[in-house]
Amino acid sequence: MASAITTLAADAPTLSSANTGFMLICSALVMLMTPGLAFFYGGMVRVKSSLNMLMMSFISLGIVTILWVLYGFSLAFGADSGSLIGWTSDYVGLSGIGITELWDGYTIPVYVFAVFQLMFAIITPALISGALADRVKFSAWALFITLWVTIVYFPVAHWVWGAGGWLFELGVIDFAGGTAVHINAGAAALGVILVIGKRVGFKKDPMRPHSLPLVMLGAGLLWFGWFGFNAGSWLGNDDGVGAVMFVNTQVATAAAMLAWLGYEKLRHGSFTTLGAASGAVAGLVAITPSGGAVSPLGAIAIGVIAGVVCAMAVGLKYKFGYDDSLDVIGVHLVGGVLGSLLVGLFATGGVQSDVAGLFYGGGLEQLGKQAIGVFAVLAYSLVASAVLAFLLDKTIGMRVTEDDEVSGIDQVEHAETAYDFSGAGGGSSSRSTAAPAPVAAASKKVDA
Repeated sequence: MASAITTLAADAPTLSSANTGFMLICSALVMLMTPGLAFFYGGMVRVKSSLNMLMMSFISLGIVTILWVLYGFSLAFGADSGSLIGWTSDYVGLSGIGITELWDGYTIPVYVFAVFQLMFAIITPALISGALADRVKFSAWALFITLWVTIVYFPVAHWVWGAGGWLFELGVIDFAGGTAVHINAGAAALGVILVIGKRVGFKKDPMRPHSLPLVMLGAGLLWFGWFGFNAGSWLGNDDGVGAVMFVNTQVATAAAMLAWLGYEKLRHGSFTTLGAASGAVAGLVAITPSGGAVSPLGAIAIGVIAGVVCAMAVGLKYKFGYDDSLDVIGVHLVGGVLGSLLVGLFATGGVQSDVAGLFYGGGLEQLGKQAIGVFAVLAYSLVASAVLAFLLDKTIGMRVTEDDEVSGIDQVEHAETAYDFSGAGGGSSSRSTAAPAPVAAASKKVDA
């Protein structure tokens, strides 16, 4: 008996300073993704709503952090209750956790796991905001985030990743958030825009990105931060799985960017910076659920498929008439669905688990499980988000007035503008009294 106890004690996980440090770095990388998303979205909108777009992402850092500490971590990762939700009183306020207490058989502290998962919870509602650009009251958006993470994100995170969650127990593979993050956010975006309607001038007025350099900056920050998002989700790298995920993240993203650009050139005749940025994000989304189960060659295939299909999907809003301002549905919902389902085809059975996909002799069983996970999360998030938006719209109102939307939501909601053009060309004090004549002459030449 004594020898058995000694053996068990030797097998028990101990705190790893290497894995702890690695996970803290990954947490910081994932946190950086939310400001990166703000730049990505902020550059894609018109000047008059760029600050509002930045703030719709940034406010999530404040709201979700507080909710996560108060009760979100407990709901998502507490002891299971009926396979639908968690709850552990020691996690409420993060007050009953020992500073060296390890997370569920891993070699990192509970605090480290909690802060890593917090960063996922922060960026998920921020993803939704891109579909709602130009037209939502900031106060209503803040309240929507509060309700949405409580009613939708925390339970879905438990389904997918919590011990005892029904999708976790079913065997659905979601390495880093294809269902819990991207399908969840994309379906929510669709639910909300079906309630609040289209922007003024949709399909009539040009609504071009005001700053493609900002878009590229944001895409670069997302790509950089996504290594923490994906590789960190293995909670360490003692067995090399995190390293495989890191490689697959880079490979799939590159493949998707090239595929999107190739499709764009054939379809529209140009290689655009917006296409490069969007293709990269589509690849990042698609590899998120699948990268721990596939080989680098499988990652290339997933990236190519996501790049082409997502590029095709962004045009569906014009065909079906829903106003997804910044293509959250076309990239995140479609990319998340593709990445989650393709696990059932490309899983090798030799990386994160021994589960093999159809192309590796595993049959259709895993594909069926993936489909259940995809459509369960999609349906729940779509319906719940639409109901929340409807209730808010009927009570406090979700949209700004038409006049405020036309004049610019930045000035109305934030009393600021992104750029100050008042001093362009120098102040009046620097001009001579003779200046009006040549200016007038120049204007005549331009008019001519």
